[in-house]
Amino acid sequence: MTDPRPLGRPPAAGTPRVLVIGGGASGNAVTILLRRAGIAVDLLEAKPDWNATTGSGITLQGNALRVLRELGVWDQVNASGFAFGSLGVTAPDGTVLFVAEDIQTGGEDLPATIGMRRPRLQQILIDAVRASGATVRLGTTATSVEQDADGVSVRFDDGTEGRYDLVIAADGLHSATRAMIGVPDRPEPTGMAIWRVAAPRPEGLTRTDLAYGGPAYIAGYCPTGEDTLYAYVVEAKRDRASIGPDTYADEMRRLAEGYGGHWSEIVKHIDDPAKVNYTWFDRHLVEGPWHRGRVVLMGDAAHCCPPTLAQGAAMSLEDASVLAELLTTRDTWDDQLFTDYHARRLPRVRMVVDASVQLGQWLLDGVRDADVPGLMGRTMTALKELP
Repeated sequence: MTDPRPLGRPPAAGTPRVLVIGGGASGNAVTILLRRAGIAVDLLEAKPDWNATTGSGITLQGNALRVLRELGVWDQVNASGFAFGSLGVTAPDGTVLFVAEDIQTGGEDLPATIGMRRPRLQQILIDAVRASGATVRLGTTATSVEQDADGVSVRFDDGTEGRYDLVIAADGLHSATRAMIGVPDRPEPTGMAIWRVAAPRPEGLTRTDLAYGGPAYIAGYCPTGEDTLYAYVVEAKRDRASIGPDTYADEMRRLAEGYGGHWSEIVKHIDDPAKVNYTWFDRHLVEGPWHRGRVVLMGDAAHCCPPTLAQGAAMSLEDASVLAELLTTRDTWDDQLFTDYHARRLPRVRMVVDASVQLGQWLLDGVRDADVPGLMGRTMTALKELP
């Protein structure tokens, strides 16, 4: 199903037209980078609000910050988030057991970690996409993707059509585009689920702390600004149909009340079920090619992992950086380019997915002597290398 003939050329030899499906971190990032090279880009996003108001918080480690700097938004991210360089592990009662220095995976000139509100990060990327001159279509989806020797014809749910040299599918974990082009891989639940909420940051809370054990497997929090944080509790997955959305605050608060330290203040603000998010952990990795002809996958459409290493967004941003690099430096956009993209990304992404799943599986299996620090340290050290 691949086509070795050129799909187009970089701007020096003409301006190809690219459709990016999905306006999350990876879709926004690749749009910005391609527009910088003068490539015409249409960005398609299903949500009318461009996901600018949803989500609690996000943890961005150095290798994610490295890409955000490449995008030209580092100053805004730095000003909007909360930087820190250590990770604490506590007992359920809040007693600090040890503090480890975080590895600066983005290099010595970037913080090890920044926590920030997810909607703020999305708005920064939205503003950069708008400034890039990309054409943006919100509240619209692609209903069919048909390829021939000369390009890709795409039909949209508003009855319009478009013709493109390349389609980049960045439409998330349950990617409709992935299914359209015949990639059979689908996400699988790992057996864990997470409750998340945004809350005020208690005085003295200046890093991520993780408590293992207690009422749940993990209870943690991450500062996201001068006066904000997001908190989370990880438990075994439950049937989502059995949990009414109006009980979300009660359910999370019941678990969180079993933890001490800063949790005694955080739990007071778990009072609105509309502000609590409940999500299963999934594992997803397309081992085979990430493209079919002129359609290529990136971000969660190609891979996803539990947030146990806080590397999901970083892997998606790295995808955008690598793919844009290849598209803007190669003379032809051919099958070899997309094969090289897959070859560069797969080993690194597989390492992160496997390690993230393993950290959770040890908890599910009750393994008490698991080498958690060793696995985390080896993985994060490897991520210091450029993707």
